[in-house]
This record gives sequence, structure tokens and C-alpha cells, in this order.
Amino acid sequence: MLLSGGLDSVVLMARELADGRTVWPVHVRVGLAWEDAEAAALARIVTRPELAGRLQPLTTLHFDMRDLYTGAHWAVAGRARGWTEPDESVYLEGRNITLLSKAAIFCASVGIPRLVLGPLAGNPFPDATPAFFDAMARALSLGLDHRLSIEAPFRSMHKADVIRLGVELGVPLALTMSCNAPIGMRHCGRCNKCRERHEAFLDANVPDETDYVDLVVDDPPASGLTTP
Repeated sequence: MLLSGGLDSVVLMARELADGRTVWPVHVRVGLAWEDAEAAALARIVTRPELAGRLQPLTTLHFDMRDLYTGAHWAVAGRARGWTEPDESVYLEGRNITLLSKAAIFCASVGIPRLVLGPLAGNPFPDATPAFFDAMARALSLGLDHRLSIEAPFRSMHKADVIRLGVELGVPLALTMSCNAPIGMRHCGRCNKCRERHEAFLDANVPDETDYVDLVVDDPPASGLTTP
């Protein structure tokens, strides 16, 4: 499964394990500003004692996109979108095409027939639709001569639903990383991903134990935040 270290993918991992499946976590790095924080979060999560013997080793793959997402691109330069900006502002062209292509080659190389990832209901991007995932599965199965299904089990769920499920499954939600401008291992508390995360905890009626540097609720900052 594609595992980013974010809230949605970590809860999905827990759900897959609870369903009795063997999980091989794959993190694909493409050169974005927040990937070091993601990797650190993943390392903390997959080495927890309760997961010992239940996961295949975390596999990190690299697919450098900085020839297309240039140094001036907001996601490479670390200029995260501000608190009030919509989901559409964080669109990365070809994001899931990139992740799925690299992960599918890995799946073919080790004989894995099923690839899962964690997009949610309301995802506005063209590469997160059921039609796209079905088409990618067909194309990759043909091109790799390896039958592969691509599934998004949380496609009908909202983030608050995922948080409630995570609580039921005992997921250490505070250890997950869902920020586009992290400061070390802390959420900035000022980007639109932090807003989405915090509001989902409120909607779920679950205490938000995330470590924010500067959680802004009533006085949203300007856009163009920069990762230190």
C-alpha cells in the first residue's frame, strides 16, 4: 500500500491489518518539501512494538519530479498554501500517476496483486476518481504483464470518519504527519492541510492531540507560507 505517513493512509494501514491482510508499506519520494517529515513520521509508526511481525519492511522508492515541479514550485520550495485556501490550491499535476506507476513496478517485481491508497470522498482531483484507478489498473496490468488491482477503500469516507475509525483501531493519530510546511516533526498549524486536519478532529468530536507550532483558527494567515 502507498503509505505517506499522513492520517488517512496510516488508518488505512491499520484497517487492512485488522482485516487480516499482509501489508507491504511503500513510501514514494518525488522531491517535495515535506517528505523528510513524512519519512520520520513513518519511521516512528512502523517500528511501534504492536506492529512487530505484522508488516513487511517499509520500502522507500524514489521518482524525482523536480524537473517538472521546478525549484520555484510551491511544493518543492516549501511555500505551503495558507489556512483559508481550498483543496484545489494544492493540486500536483500527475501526482497519483507518478505514485501508482512507481509502486506498480515494485508490485510486479515482488508478485503483489493488489495496490491500495487512501484518497477520501470529496477529493477534487482528476487522478483520484474510480474511473482513473480502474484505467490505471488495466494499463499497468497490460504494460507490466502482471495482473494488478488498484483500490481506494476510503473513497466514500470523509476525514472525520477516518479519525473515528482510527480511534476504534487504536491508531496513534498524533504521530501522523499531514502538513505542507512542517517545522521539524511539528505541524505548522498555519497551512490549509493543518486546517483540514484540525477541523476533521472537531467534526469527529475527537480531541486533536497534534503538535502544532502555531495553530491559527480565528486569525488565518496569508498564503505562501514557507517551510523553514
